[in-house]
Amino acid sequence: TPDFNVPSKLFKNPDMTPILHQLITLSALPVAGIEVDFAVDSTGFRTNTFSSYCEDKYGKTKERHWIKAHLCGGIKTNIVAAVAITGENGADSPEFGPLIKKTATGFTIDEVTADLAYSSRRNLQAVENAGGKAYIPFKKNATGRAGGSAIWKNMFHYFQLNRDEFMEHYHKRSNIEATNAAIKRKFGETLKSKNPVAQVNELLAKIIAYNL
Repeated sequence: TPDFNVPSKLFKNPDMTPILHQLITLSALPVAGIEVDFAVDSTGFRTNTFSSYCEDKYGKTKERHWIKAHLCGGIKTNIVAAVAITGENGADSPEFGPLIKKTATGFTIDEVTADLAYSSRRNLQAVENAGGKAYIPFKKNATGRAGGSAIWKNMFHYFQLNRDEFMEHYHKRSNIEATNAAIKRKFGETLKSKNPVAQVNELLAKIIAYNL
């Protein structure tokens, strides 16, 4: 007979992580015929473990650890098509390409929107390789120099010369913020697990539950 510790034991098992990732993919596929535009962003989830660094060094209250969920979500249904989990200091931009590649295995990609944190030649090329077009604003110091990426040059000039049209596409990005908020509102933004592996698996389970 299952006991109350079964979920906890399963979450601590690292073999569960790829299974949960696969379940996220499968739970998103029913809307594959609807979603062709996606947005990428990250959001943090608090844990119940603490860092004593601040208290030891500065005499301040202990700070909670947290982990980041990097999500690729559909614009119409707000489904989560792909996710990557990193530590609290995990950079956003390196996760973009793998998220797009994973999403493209089950969906046709027409457009992808993301904020300035993802602005790079590599990320624009990742969407181009997946058959879509990325609408990511350019930083103030960016130039139109191709640097080996024709899509960077083309999108830079499009951004400069057709700003209003570009922003009409870019504003779709707000949907991923709505997705992040919905997950936290429905399933909470604090993870109960203390084991690092279990924290990742618990967060993946939240996203599966959200998709369903």
